[in-house]
Amino acid sequence: MTRTFSFSSGFKTLDDIDDFNRDYEPRPLSRAIALMLIATVLMGIQAGRLVYLQLINGVENRQKAESNRIRLIPIPANRGVIIDRKGKPLAANRMSRSVYAWPKEQTMKQWEITANRLAPVLNIAPSTILTKVEKAINQGESNIILSRQITPQAFVLLNERFKDFPGVEVRAESVRYYPQGDSAAHLLGYIGAVTKEELDKNPDYRLHMMVGKLGIEASANNILAGQWGDHLIEVNSMSQDVRELGIQQPKDGQTVQMTLDIDLQRAAETALGQRLGAVVVLDVKTGGVLAMASYPRFNPNMFTKPLTEKEWASLQTPENPLLNRALQGYPPGSTFKVVTTAAALGSGKYSVYDVIGTSSAIQVGELTFNEHSGALGYIGFRDALAFSSNTFFYQIGLNIGPQEIYKWAHNLGLGGDDLELLGLKATYNGLIPTVKDKKEIYGDDWYAGDTVNMSIGQGLVLATPLELAAMMATVANDGKRVKPHLFVDPDKKIDLKPVPSGMSQETVRIIQEGLTDVVAYGTAKDLGDGSIPLTAGKTGTSEMFGQRDHSLYVAYGPADKPAIAIAVIVENGGYGSESAAPIAKYIFQTYFKLLKSGK
Repeated sequence: MTRTFSFSSGFKTLDDIDDFNRDYEPRPLSRAIALMLIATVLMGIQAGRLVYLQLINGVENRQKAESNRIRLIPIPANRGVIIDRKGKPLAANRMSRSVYAWPKEQTMKQWEITANRLAPVLNIAPSTILTKVEKAINQGESNIILSRQITPQAFVLLNERFKDFPGVEVRAESVRYYPQGDSAAHLLGYIGAVTKEELDKNPDYRLHMMVGKLGIEASANNILAGQWGDHLIEVNSMSQDVRELGIQQPKDGQTVQMTLDIDLQRAAETALGQRLGAVVVLDVKTGGVLAMASYPRFNPNMFTKPLTEKEWASLQTPENPLLNRALQGYPPGSTFKVVTTAAALGSGKYSVYDVIGTSSAIQVGELTFNEHSGALGYIGFRDALAFSSNTFFYQIGLNIGPQEIYKWAHNLGLGGDDLELLGLKATYNGLIPTVKDKKEIYGDDWYAGDTVNMSIGQGLVLATPLELAAMMATVANDGKRVKPHLFVDPDKKIDLKPVPSGMSQETVRIIQEGLTDVVAYGTAKDLGDGSIPLTAGKTGTSEMFGQRDHSLYVAYGPADKPAIAIAVIVENGGYGSESAAPIAKYIFQTYFKLLKSGK
């Protein structure tokens, strides 16, 4: 028997092998082929998927993978604060938390799940979240804001359940805050999210940036905004920071100091109350605006986050809370007689010693123009101002003509000449009319009656409360015209020094004496009751057809050493002494009280 090698299988001889072969049945060949085909198909699918991912859609997926790993996060600059003349904050910042999303980190199907989880936490509709995400994806935005200034409860929940909100980030940031509420709102203005148009016009602006939209926030935005920085970080799959890759620090905005005195501002707003109108208080030596109140007001804090329907509705009322009535033109009424006096004496046709006979009315053509309180006999400029004689100034106006009145209105600070120095983006709404203006606006000729009306601040004449305050400051400053402004340290290129108005010292003296007499024994004698130092002023009542007259009062004080000038208007408030003058008195009381206390 033939022998062979021994195997571990236990086969000993060839006969044993033959016996094994007879008992063994080989597996079918088809099974092996099937296994090979399955393996080949699976490998083909994987290879195809790799081709699709790497070649066909490679760039997009590499960008997505990279964005999942590395984020370039903008670092907002702290907006510069706004303070009043004494350093009290008017617009400041405080820390808050906002929710951002990285739209490309999930598919829209995945975002539907996340949006439904996130909506009750942020108190916004899932559809709102999805709309923002889809819009961002279509426009190529890397991240978006879902909600600003979230509640502490939302912050805690998002941090505790961060795994349920992939692609969502809670970011601490500085937000605008107005500690004085609605006080000085029309001056401060408000901020809002930057628009695409603003981004295109301003290369320094960044997406999601909050920029000034109105008031000082807008006009001084370049100073307040600062420069944003960037933070490059690596994150894991759960959007958690892993390590910092680089940082460019932001540069905070600069502080802006206003000439405003918040204590006087509050006094003006309190005195005005809930009556439509405006109040302006100026420093007679510098032209600095110490107070500028307008009612109705708005609270600029509402603009630091998306407006609610109720907030939006509150801004759409006919009274227009966003309108700054201190810059709105009104018929100035008898307060304009200060201008007519300066024009008469500056024309060379009158002297401070002249007297004119007054009557109960004068006739101009077929029109009758009445005296408001009966004839006063023969009086001079001083008594004409004290008792506000209409017929006195009617005759003055007819003699010197509209062009002379126009000239001196501008000399005393009316006509919008100094509006650009205020530092606000505002449109001039006043009008010192000319013959040409009437032709262009109304398509009509100028008549003697127009001159009569102009001489007492009626007809086509419109002046803003700011201008009327500037007019009084010019008189108080011995004839030097001040330039109203709001910044303590304005652009050095702007010259704010008072300039001569052209009034002679005799003219200034007679106007000052007449305005002091208004308070001492004239139409505003209630302010001369001894409760405050003697001031000077002029009442005004502007006639409004079909409605109650507007009430005006302009003043400065103290009479012997002027410090502040005031202009007040109360829409449909009646006589000047009835509504406007008491407001001025309250402001004077506050001013003298603050002066005495050293505040």
